[in-house]
Amino acid sequence: MTVQPTLRQQLLRRKPLHTFTTEPGDGVLRRTIGPFQLTMIGIGATIGTGIFFLLGTAVPEAGPAVIVSFAVAAAAAALTALCYAELASAVPVSGSSYSYAYATLGEFTAWAVGWCLLLEYAVSGAAIAVSWGQYLNDFTQRLFGFRMPEAISAPPGSGGMINLPGVVLVALCCLLLIRGAKESAVVNTVMVLVKLGVLALFVVVGLSGFDSGNLQPFAPMGVAGIGTAAATVFFAFIGLDAVSTAGDEVRDPRRTLPLAIVGALAVVTTLYILVAVVGVGAQPWTAFEGQEAGLSAILGDITGAQWPAALLSAGAVLSIVSVTLVVLYGQSRILYTMGRDGMLPAAFHRVSPRRGTPVFTTLLTGGFVAVLAAVFPLDLLADLTSMGTLAAFAVVSLGVLILRRTAPHLDRGFRVPGYPVVPILSLLACGYLIYELPLDTYLLFGGWLALSLAVYLLYSRSNSRLQPLPDPAPGNRASASSSPV
Repeated sequence: MTVQPTLRQQLLRRKPLHTFTTEPGDGVLRRTIGPFQLTMIGIGATIGTGIFFLLGTAVPEAGPAVIVSFAVAAAAAALTALCYAELASAVPVSGSSYSYAYATLGEFTAWAVGWCLLLEYAVSGAAIAVSWGQYLNDFTQRLFGFRMPEAISAPPGSGGMINLPGVVLVALCCLLLIRGAKESAVVNTVMVLVKLGVLALFVVVGLSGFDSGNLQPFAPMGVAGIGTAAATVFFAFIGLDAVSTAGDEVRDPRRTLPLAIVGALAVVTTLYILVAVVGVGAQPWTAFEGQEAGLSAILGDITGAQWPAALLSAGAVLSIVSVTLVVLYGQSRILYTMGRDGMLPAAFHRVSPRRGTPVFTTLLTGGFVAVLAAVFPLDLLADLTSMGTLAAFAVVSLGVLILRRTAPHLDRGFRVPGYPVVPILSLLACGYLIYELPLDTYLLFGGWLALSLAVYLLYSRSNSRLQPLPDPAPGNRASASSSPV
C-alpha cells in the first residue's frame, strides 16, 4: 500500500541529484553549444540597452563616482556568479536556479523560484522589445531621415498605441530559436562580437577627449549616492543567469558552465568600468541628466562627425536583438525543465524530433512576451522584475551552503573560493538590494507568489514526478496478478 505524502512533505521534498542526469528520453535536448558560444550567450544577455543608456540615469545619482558604483555592483554580481558557477557544475542541467532549488531547498521553493524566473524573463524581455522601436527610429533617422510613426513604435502610455516593432522582433527571435539552439547561438555570437566592437570603439575614441578635470568633484552626492547608483546599475549584470538555463544543451556541462559564467562576468565587468571611466571623463557629469543616447552624443561631440553616433545606434539595435533572443531562450528552457519535472503539463517538455527544440514552449513564450510588448506600459513592472531576479540570486547563494552540507562529496567542476564567506556575502548583498525596493513592489510580488501557490496546490503538487503513483484498484491488482507472463 502506497502512503501518500502530507502537504508539508510535498512542499519540502527534494529532487534526488542522480535523477538530474538520468531523465527519461521523451524530450531530450541536443548538446550542441560549446564554451565560447555559451560565454557569448552570457555576454549577449548582460550587455544590453543598459550600458548604452544607463549612464544618463546613474551619473546624476553619483557623479563621476559612478565608476565606484559599477565596481560595487560588479562585486555583488561576482559573488552571485561564483555561486552560480558551483551549482551549475554540480547540477549541470537546464532550469537555472529553479533546478538548484529543487535539489537543495525543496519542491515548493523551487516552484516559487521558477515562478520568479518566469516573471524576470517575460517582463524584462517585453521591456527590452518595447525599446527596440525607439532605437530603430534613432538609427533610421540618423542614416535616412526616416522615422516610424509613434503610434506604432512608441511604448503604450508614452505616445504609442501598439508597439509593432517589438512584436516583429519577438516573432523573429522565436523563429530563430525554433530552428535550433546551435543556429541561435551562432547568430547571437555574431551580434555580440559586433556590439563589443562598437563599445570598444567608444572607449578608444572617447579616450581622445578624456579630461581629468571632469572627474571633479568625484563624489558630489557622497557615499549614499554611490550606493543608490550601484543599485541602479546592478541590474545591468542580471543576464548572467541565462548561462545556467542552457545546462542540457552544452557539451561537457560540468566544465563549460562555470567557465562561461566566470568568463562572461569578467568581460562584462571590464567593459562596463572602461565605458564608465571614459564616459564621465569625456564630459562634465552634470551633462548626463536627461541626455538621450549618451554614448552617441559623447562621440559626436568629440569627433564632430555623424558616423560615430550612427554606429552607436546600430550597436544599440543589435544589442536589443541579442538580449531579446537570449531572454526568450532562457524562459523557454525554464518552462521546459518545469514540464519535465511534472510541475507543468507534458506539452512544455516536448521536443521536436526534427529541430531538437521545444517548439510549443518557444511559441507560447514568444506569444506572451509579444502581447506584453505590444499593449502594456511596463514602468511599474521594472522593479517587480528586479525583485524576482534578486530572490532567485539569493536562493542560489543559499543553495551552495546547503548542498555543501547535504552532499559534501558531490562531484563539482568548480568550487566557490572563500567558502562560506562568499555565499554569505552574496546573500547579504541581495538582501540589501531587495530592501531598497519600494513598497508597491513588495505588494505586487506577494500577489505573484500567491498566484504561484494556487497553481502549485491545484496542479503541480499532484502531478510532480516525485509524487508516488497510487495503488491500482483491487480488481486491477487481481487481474494483473493473473496475467500471463
